[in-house]
Amino acid sequence: MPYDFSIVPKYISFFPRAALMTLEITALGILLGMVIGLITAFARISNKFFFRYPAKLYIFLVRGTPLLLQLFIIYYGLATIVRIPSFPSAVIALGIHNGAYIGEVFRGAIQSIDEGQMEAARSIGMSYSLAMKRIILPQAFQRAIPPLGNQFIIALKDSSLASTIAVGELLLKARQLGSSTFRYMEMLLIAALFYLILTSVFTLIVGYIEKSLQVERRGEDVTEEVLLNDPNTEPA
Repeated sequence: MPYDFSIVPKYISFFPRAALMTLEITALGILLGMVIGLITAFARISNKFFFRYPAKLYIFLVRGTPLLLQLFIIYYGLATIVRIPSFPSAVIALGIHNGAYIGEVFRGAIQSIDEGQMEAARSIGMSYSLAMKRIILPQAFQRAIPPLGNQFIIALKDSSLASTIAVGELLLKARQLGSSTFRYMEMLLIAALFYLILTSVFTLIVGYIEKSLQVERRGEDVTEEVLLNDPNTEPA
């Protein structure tokens, strides 16, 4: 049966709600992943082995197995213990999966900050947690923005796996409409169009944030250089 793209305007109105569902899964999964990732990052850089090694094991297991398997374990595998509905299962699986990658992003960003800044903060009486909160983490978050943006876009595309447990996101809607109309290619291309729009929008947003942070950081560096070179500036 030849393709008939003239039906696209008729069925495209069925997809915005599914796109919203895709965004909800992605946003909640990334939010959960950031919480898990931050905890994992602190555990990974801890000097205590009972924090560090469980975090390493978690990252090894999650990064070494596919997201679809993790999703099935949560939705089907745990059913004998606790029955988790499909939407929360998708969010939990996406959060746990992204948490391992985000944890490594945060760990790398934190460890990229010059150790002298922590030493200087401790030397003026700051506690480790206060120095981390006020000095290290703000800089680490700025450096983590580009990889976090990429991870958000990856999570957006990974959310399509939720269709395998009947979550009404974009891919499931395309499959359902394709089944009812026998126009699978047309419906799948509509879903692809929505994914392209969403990923393009988020790519632009991340790029704008990244450029804004670069301009702000450049301005701070210029101000610091002027103060250092100004003969009228008294040393602190």
